[in-house]
Amino acid sequence: MTAPANGPLRVGELRPSQLLHTYGVGSVTDLPNLSAMVLGLDHWDLVQATPLTEDRLLAAVRRRLGAQVTTLRTPPQMQETSDPLGDWTRVGVPVALFPRWLRCSREQCNQLSPASSGLFELEEHHFRPENTRYVHTCFGTGRGRPTAVPARFLIACPNGHMDDFPWMYFVHRGAAHASDCTLSLVERGTTGEAANIFVKCSCSQVADRSMAEAMGKRGEQELPACRGHHPHLGTFEECGERVRTIALGATNSWFASQLRVFSLPRADEPLTQAVREHWSSLAPLAGIPAEAAKMLLPTQACWPELEGYGIEKVWGAVTDEAAAASALSSTPAKPDDEEFDLTTPEWEAFTAPHRYELPDFTTEQERVPATASTWLDRVVLVHRLREVSALTGFTRIDAPEWMPQEDVPSSKAAPLTRENPSWVPCAELRGEGVFLALREDRLAAWEKRADVAAREQVLKPAHVTWCLARGIEPQWPGIRYVLLHTIAHVLIRAFALECGYGASGIAERVYARSGRNPMAGILLYTAAPDSEGTLGGLVSLGRKNRLGPVIDQAIEEARLCSSDPMCAEHDPRVHGRLHGAACHACLFAAETSCERGNHYLDRTLLVETLAGNTNAFLV
Repeated sequence: MTAPANGPLRVGELRPSQLLHTYGVGSVTDLPNLSAMVLGLDHWDLVQATPLTEDRLLAAVRRRLGAQVTTLRTPPQMQETSDPLGDWTRVGVPVALFPRWLRCSREQCNQLSPASSGLFELEEHHFRPENTRYVHTCFGTGRGRPTAVPARFLIACPNGHMDDFPWMYFVHRGAAHASDCTLSLVERGTTGEAANIFVKCSCSQVADRSMAEAMGKRGEQELPACRGHHPHLGTFEECGERVRTIALGATNSWFASQLRVFSLPRADEPLTQAVREHWSSLAPLAGIPAEAAKMLLPTQACWPELEGYGIEKVWGAVTDEAAAASALSSTPAKPDDEEFDLTTPEWEAFTAPHRYELPDFTTEQERVPATASTWLDRVVLVHRLREVSALTGFTRIDAPEWMPQEDVPSSKAAPLTRENPSWVPCAELRGEGVFLALREDRLAAWEKRADVAAREQVLKPAHVTWCLARGIEPQWPGIRYVLLHTIAHVLIRAFALECGYGASGIAERVYARSGRNPMAGILLYTAAPDSEGTLGGLVSLGRKNRLGPVIDQAIEEARLCSSDPMCAEHDPRVHGRLHGAACHACLFAAETSCERGNHYLDRTLLVETLAGNTNAFLV
């Protein structure tokens, strides 16, 4: 991470995956002595941003952001060297100081002023960037000067805007004030709560004001309307929405809007797979003489991945692919909707009758445990898996609506660039997993039962109420999805106790579709930017002798929740909830694990509970 104010200054480190999931564009990043905002893509240097090839993800991004998006790129990074002043120290993601108001940490001072006031000085540390800080000259000299820490409060609105807290406006209650007024932020209690924090002005015209008055509904009435500020872009737009006071570092200050896909096999052997993945850059070589093409092959960006096969084999694979592409060009094109489908290709890859042995997709068929053979149709061990995710925007205050990832979000996400982006940042993670497919005949018969239809008439109206309250079009995922999603959460909890991974490190992908070309399966997988995601814990748990007992134990534990009978008898229609019998004690999972934000869950669809339900899939 680099701060570009007066030339690149390295101020901290983040993993590439964090720049998509936790500290992406527009987010406030907490550093040891600073708080910085990641700037928009307009400020990023693309020289060290490596392009990634993933056609399915690029198509999904273009559908969401527009056809002008041409590339997926990793965040800019450069290999570290022993030279502390080398070029690698000036490569990174640009950030800027935010919030721009600082407070002196000296208890006798507590002065509150913007960094541009000249009262604070930036103390740079090139060799220890984590020690870079602002200092106040009110006391001491050199390193003994007190640190100026970021102001604790910000304002934001649901439209994705964020701004510094209006300190002067707040303490003077919107009235005019003298230009020489100075503020201080004083804490008069030991709890640190807002009621014990006071804003004090040096003038005698106003009394000290508690920050408790800036919170909640009262704060929305006391504070000015939103200015429409996007600090990561440096732009303003019309807004006028009521702002809310949020604490620095609050989890609702930034929610990522992402798209994720798995790298799927395009061939049964590695060389053809690699050629097809990079066909967009290799295709022009097929139209020139062979000798010239062989000379140009080593100049291609993808050559490091192909070099091990040798020039002759690679060129043979290119010519074969060119002939296949020529034959396909004469066939009618598929409709756009069919080409864009993200889930069907993944479902077909996981349910293929043969195994795959590819660098980014390795599968193995496993026998179904005898105790689950009445409802479980297939178990597939996924030894290698590559997930690529792209950041397409972000929201504040409220999380993105939990709709299917291939659909365009109904809520407006804040932009990553001033103009329509031509590229988006992405990250690739590698891991392992276990794929479970349910028996279609058993599931289809369950869906047709009258008691199941009756339960759906309880869940669906609650879903409609929830959507209408947020101004979005209701899109009911279906009772099949709720059941499969519930099974996934039940197994995530059980797997975490046995496989060695934390529950937050196990993610899910649910494949649910009724009618024509039905799907009914779940993938539980772990994807990590380091070696932790490929240690084999999940795959070993998928073996027949281990999977059966784990599933049996998970199903048995789902029958009773420590919050029963309130959990089992929960009526989602009362408050417009998106879940039935589900809570933190039984089904809810970490945000990194669930693809739907702990919505669309109901234990009564899976097993019999204290509510005495008769619509359970497993009796």
